[in-house]
Amino acid sequence: MLASRQYDTVAFDVRDNATMLFFAKTTDEGDISDYLLLMRTVDEELEESIYIEINEEQFGGHNLIREATMTGNVLTLRLFDPAEELDGIIDIVLTWLDTPENLESIEAGSFRVFGDTLVGGNA
Repeated sequence: MLASRQYDTVAFDVRDNATMLFFAKTTDEGDISDYLLLMRTVDEELEESIYIEINEEQFGGHNLIREATMTGNVLTLRLFDPAEELDGIIDIVLTWLDTPENLESIEAGSFRVFGDTLVGGNA
């Protein structure tokens, strides 16, 4: 099963032990009406995990994303196992507005968040 999500804003951020890509759909007033956060963390034992949070519902772990591919403004995440939290989907397809600001965030954050799970695509 596949889930497709469209956003108008992409942001990249680095915190103490986390690297994040934030996708948001905003209203005309600038409020966030829908979001997806991809976060790579490193804990005390130096184990890396990737988490996905969608509108305050979080799931993730060491073997969450099998591979990520990106072509233009489309990012496809293939999960190792169906996400029960998302009605059993196995693929998440993200699209975003093709703006210079969004491109800058994707370029800065995609390799840092996905690491070796980013297996293919074109920029």
